[in-house]
Amino acid sequence: MTLKVLLLNGSANKDGNTFRALSEIARRLEKNGVEAEIMQLGNKPVRGCIACGQCQAKQLGRCAFDDDVCNRIVDKLKEADALIVGSPVYYGQPNGAVMAVLQRAFFSGAKVQNKPAAAVAVCRRGGASATYQTMNMMFEMMNMPVVTSQYWNIAYGRTPGEVIQDTEGMQTMRTLADNMAWLLKKIHADGNPGYPEREERQSMNFIR
Repeated sequence: MTLKVLLLNGSANKDGNTFRALSEIARRLEKNGVEAEIMQLGNKPVRGCIACGQCQAKQLGRCAFDDDVCNRIVDKLKEADALIVGSPVYYGQPNGAVMAVLQRAFFSGAKVQNKPAAAVAVCRRGGASATYQTMNMMFEMMNMPVVTSQYWNIAYGRTPGEVIQDTEGMQTMRTLADNMAWLLKKIHADGNPGYPEREERQSMNFIR
């Protein structure tokens, strides 16, 4: 069985430090026999969700708007066994574009339940832990096992390529890749993942 991880580069810079960190992960995944694809978010405009509800009302399984990268991500997630999302830190938060596109992808029905996931934050100096935590919250809501490393999945660098000098950060990326490969192989060892049965979801508003 071929296992595949989709790595989403949430930076507008195609060859910046976020890409370098994800590339370190991808190389280690491949070394572990797991296919890795890095997808570039790009630098074109990305819509935020406008709560039109058409994706769910019409059971589209994808966003009703098809004029940006969102539905390409949805399609790639159908084939991927796991997801890793990398983002630079902007004002102590993930890139707004990557958050907007993932919110739409997950809400509209991207096939992600039970698929392991991990976040990677890359920053010049501060805000990385808040960025990392923010991205992980999406995975937890979607029943995606969160894959860890020897430390939070954080790497430091400002100018392109500088992140390579963060030796602990790069080791953290490799350990993340090892853990992701190990978990995927365990889940799919006998061709029957044996995912837990889920109760029918009960949503509740605090004010009625």
